Amino acid sequence: MTETDNSSREKYILVAAACGDEEAAWDSLDELADLLDTAGGSALFQIVQNLAHPDKATYIGKGKAEELREMIEIHDADGIICDDELTASQMRNLSEITGAKVIDRTTLILDIFAAHARTREGKLQVEIAQLKYRYARLRGMGEALSRLGAGIGTRGPGETKLETDRRVIQKRIKILSDDIEAMKRARDTARKKRSSGAVPTAAIVGYTNAGKSTLLNRLTGSDVLSEDKLFATLDPTTRMADLPDGQLVLFTDTVGFINKLPHNLVDAFRSTLEEAGYADMIIHVIDASDPQYELHRKVVYDTLRDLGITDKPVITVWNKADLLEEGALFRDFDADASIKISAATGEGISELYYEVSDVLKRTRAFIDTVIPYENSSVAAEIRRSGQIIAEEYEEDGIHIKAYVPQAVANKRGLQDPDR
Repeated sequence: MTETDNSSREKYILVAAACGDEEAAWDSLDELADLLDTAGGSALFQIVQNLAHPDKATYIGKGKAEELREMIEIHDADGIICDDELTASQMRNLSEITGAKVIDRTTLILDIFAAHARTREGKLQVEIAQLKYRYARLRGMGEALSRLGAGIGTRGPGETKLETDRRVIQKRIKILSDDIEAMKRARDTARKKRSSGAVPTAAIVGYTNAGKSTLLNRLTGSDVLSEDKLFATLDPTTRMADLPDGQLVLFTDTVGFINKLPHNLVDAFRSTLEEAGYADMIIHVIDASDPQYELHRKVVYDTLRDLGITDKPVITVWNKADLLEEGALFRDFDADASIKISAATGEGISELYYEVSDVLKRTRAFIDTVIPYENSSVAAEIRRSGQIIAEEYEEDGIHIKAYVPQAVANKRGLQDPDR
């Protein structure tokens, strides 16, 4: 057991069942404490219970649950938070034994999402995730549901809705899903317009708090909210930037990933996360100063695979280089390119621009052609959507060498000279 911060905010005891890897359990509890801090609470203690497998009735065993009851009374804790997703019966039994509020990792993450969602779509996605999660637990939760009371773990649709008839909840989920589907169609239309403009896109992905929003601001000169907190931003943000070689690129910041990300959240945010699937490339941001960076790297790749995003060029940026020892080396053998940067100071950004340009070259058609002066609109489109290598005004037209999107080359009948 380790004692952590004790403040005037809601106070909880954090508990994990370690099934063979105690060190990983402690690391996960540290992250749970950060999540709790983001939600506005404080961790009194962290406790790891070594078990062959989580107890089906109480998650940590009846004896440990009774110990927790005494600790809650002695330290005036508001409740306990378990580091895994609990079943309805586990939550009910723990609540009955400890006499306190019991929430799990999933509930805590959903609560954070409910507090941080800003757009209408984001709020609807969170509500669907919460309703689906609690819908499956209404039967059998009984008193445990009413014990939640107010505070952390209760933001979102609320207790009153959750205690109504299950069919009413299903109807609400259907209404929300229809609304989100309509928004998805509107986003698809906007995406098609972006594609028709042939401006390449780069999706910025990474573990939560890796520095994605800070990087977006650095690359595009924007002022997207950037805080040193987990899930500081949820809604995707797209900004345009001019690369040093003149190429326009749209950079999209996506919601951060996290270990044990609730399945309902993945499903609810699938349409948002799929922005990465339509991008020309992935920029994978890793906090190189975090001791758990390898776990975080794996979580991101696993989530991308779950979303079916496996065929995109990946540039891995090892962020927060300003916090590393000089000469520290990092490699990502799953990426097409790997570079060390600091989004905060600007270190390595010029190299990142170069890598983005290089990836675009490899994914685009090279043209070497003469555009008649009467077809100057074609030359204008090449300048707007492509990367000009050489441009000369000759007697019979404009001689252009450039890398352009394959769609532009096909539409305009511009042929790659090597084909």
